[in-house]
Amino acid sequence: MQMSDQKEIAADPATVYAALLTPEVLQACVPGAQEVAGTPEDGFEATVTQKVGPVKATFKGQVTLSDLIEKEKLTISGEGKGGAAGFAKGGAVVTLAPSETGTLLSYDVEAKVGGKLAQLGSRIIDGFAKKMADQFFANLQAHLAPEEESQDGEAPETGEEKKGWFSKVTGRG
Repeated sequence: MQMSDQKEIAADPATVYAALLTPEVLQACVPGAQEVAGTPEDGFEATVTQKVGPVKATFKGQVTLSDLIEKEKLTISGEGKGGAAGFAKGGAVVTLAPSETGTLLSYDVEAKVGGKLAQLGSRIIDGFAKKMADQFFANLQAHLAPEEESQDGEAPETGEEKKGWFSKVTGRG
């Protein structure tokens, strides 16, 4: 499977680059991530639970980063095993460029799946991969610029904003 896309992130390239190297940010942004630990130098270990079509599995895997060019580019390579569900492995080249609204993030992904996952067919796998990528970047945008995402149903982080939302709904002050 191959996939390429571009996403606009409302943060400068240095902020986006740093976020992509932080395990806590990755755990918050990767859909289904239960644990992400490690460092950019040594690589990350991740545990992710996902349901692809009728197959639900917990994948444990390794992610390594290479070709790191600060604020500009990085290459991600990873491999995960999901027991009877199969495996997934692949990589992505991510490039960052300044834009009028922050950062234009471009990525080229190449991935392979095996086991029960491969039996689902490329149409399901490709659709799932696109959905996962879109969700990751939506989560990254929300993490880096939460005030712009609060209108999309995200829970506000401060008690005052929650009270304001609640009072609007109930009419109570």
